[in-house]
Amino acid sequence: MAQGSDSNDTSYKSPSPGSRQGSSDDVKKVMRREKNRIAAQKSRMRQTQKADSLHLESENLEKENAALRKEVKQLTEEAKYLTSVLSSHEPLCTGLAAQSPELLYSPHHSSYHHQHISVPHYQH
Repeated sequence: MAQGSDSNDTSYKSPSPGSRQGSSDDVKKVMRREKNRIAAQKSRMRQTQKADSLHLESENLEKENAALRKEVKQLTEEAKYLTSVLSSHEPLCTGLAAQSPELLYSPHHSSYHHQHISVPHYQH
């Protein structure tokens, strides 16, 4: 027999229909894994972006909440002040209290009513 033509040599196999199917399955498996890896990467990126977005929204809402609490505090202080001004002013308006409410708030009485009350203007 000639050298290299030994039928027991297993270093080279001729492609058989079964082995082609196996390599095709391997290619499909590699492709599926690659697609899955890319999909997982995109999913993680979307999840990170969503977390970042929620974090920014949370910070903005906290700032807005702080500003609203500050405004509520200022308005509460203003309401207390105006209540005290009204309480101290009511005894001075005993003559007007006997009149009807339409007369108390009519334009011709407002100049008299406000001439001796000084109310600071609050900035919001």
